[in-house]
Amino acid sequence: MRALLATFCFATLAGCAQMPAGFAGAETSNMRLVGSNDLQGRTAYQPTIQRQGDRWIAYVGHHGDRKPNPLTGQLEDNGTSIVDVTDPAHPRYLAHIPGEEGKAEQGGAQMVRICPGATLPKGDKAKFYMLRVFGNQAHEVWDVTAPERPSLLTRIGGNLKGTHKNWWECDTGIAYLVGGDPQWRTTRMTQIYDLSDPARPVFIRNFGLVGQQPGATGPVPISVHGPISTGPRGNRVYFGYGTSTDGVLQIVDRQKLLTGPKEPTPENLLAPQVARIDLPPMHGAHTVFPLLQVDVPEFARNLLGRVRDFVVVTDEAIQKECLEGRQMVWVVDITTETKPFGVSNFTVPESSGNFCSRGGRFGTHSSNENMTPLYYRRLMFFAHFNAGVRVLDVRNPFALKEVAYYIPAMTESTVVLETPASQRASGLPFTAVSERRAIQTNNVEVDERGYIYIVDRANTGMHILELTGPAREIADWSKAAK
Repeated sequence: MRALLATFCFATLAGCAQMPAGFAGAETSNMRLVGSNDLQGRTAYQPTIQRQGDRWIAYVGHHGDRKPNPLTGQLEDNGTSIVDVTDPAHPRYLAHIPGEEGKAEQGGAQMVRICPGATLPKGDKAKFYMLRVFGNQAHEVWDVTAPERPSLLTRIGGNLKGTHKNWWECDTGIAYLVGGDPQWRTTRMTQIYDLSDPARPVFIRNFGLVGQQPGATGPVPISVHGPISTGPRGNRVYFGYGTSTDGVLQIVDRQKLLTGPKEPTPENLLAPQVARIDLPPMHGAHTVFPLLQVDVPEFARNLLGRVRDFVVVTDEAIQKECLEGRQMVWVVDITTETKPFGVSNFTVPESSGNFCSRGGRFGTHSSNENMTPLYYRRLMFFAHFNAGVRVLDVRNPFALKEVAYYIPAMTESTVVLETPASQRASGLPFTAVSERRAIQTNNVEVDERGYIYIVDRANTGMHILELTGPAREIADWSKAAK
């Protein structure tokens, strides 16, 4: 049953403040708020949580904008927020690293990954390193061993046409950097680097769909959004292309990708491809999360097919007021990789909260990407814009079941998510609903302690949550970090 809270808490449930006039309370089921941070009122994209010795640090990438930084007294272009979340009830803002000038997708530093030097083959074992994008121009590696005092090590690129969601293998140092080589026909493809020594990047190759490479003709395939690699042991890289339209899930042999011929000919681009599935025109592949070696209880007595492999594909909702196809969660069975097929899906029932008329976007955006054994193969977490974060029981991927959710309360910092001029000019029948303020939960991540972190695109900040009730019992707490 949906619970409407009469009060909300800025940092801890022990100290709740009365709701300002005109603000609705949080809506929650089997989740509770542990703590929050306003992230200096910056529009947020991606959180990544890293244990650094006895501390837990949250690194949050931001969309482009410009806000004052109370720590420096300066007006700074949105970049990367660094927050100490060791005590999740009292998160402490440590530093802000400015990003590229520009609004929304044209500036900021949306994406961030962290690797300990202790795992990187050529890293300083005492250090921690941050990989982030710098707007649409470049990628950067920072030394964040002392997160209060980050220092720039190196910059990759500087003349790219676009950047987005990178993946960094901490055990090998291989980094899959989403960018736009000026010679390629798309704003986003994949440039693979060896960052085993974070201060000395070594270029390996460019990669993308056939038709994106230099010299190709005809229609340009949809751009990549982001990869997830299973490293040498799994020997697969899962690429998601598109966000809300013309999506592609591509499964790639990692070894062939890294060691095969590098010249971007059609033959060389296809050589490492294991399988490709093209989504319908009105769905993208914003996030593609491998859910592998799932022991499906329903098939316990079957001779074959009990242990199966899946990829969970999450679309991105783009338009306000539901002026597009519903963007959802889709599960693809890849047990036989060359013959993938869809087996289930999930969406929040619109009528459960009148979400199309709330304001902002309604639909999915992304899933968690941390594969901590505490949750892996048991629970997944999905950012659902104005429907907050939704938690699914994925123990049987053929029958997904929602077990928890949390929609934060708006605050004075919450803004109306701007409708781009290109969308206004498209002729879509926007109404006054598009000018309503609304929660816009953009991304979600979890840490090995079991805390859930959600960040808001409409400047409401970061909320740290935990599961309660029956949902909490699904996790394997024997695997939680102490």
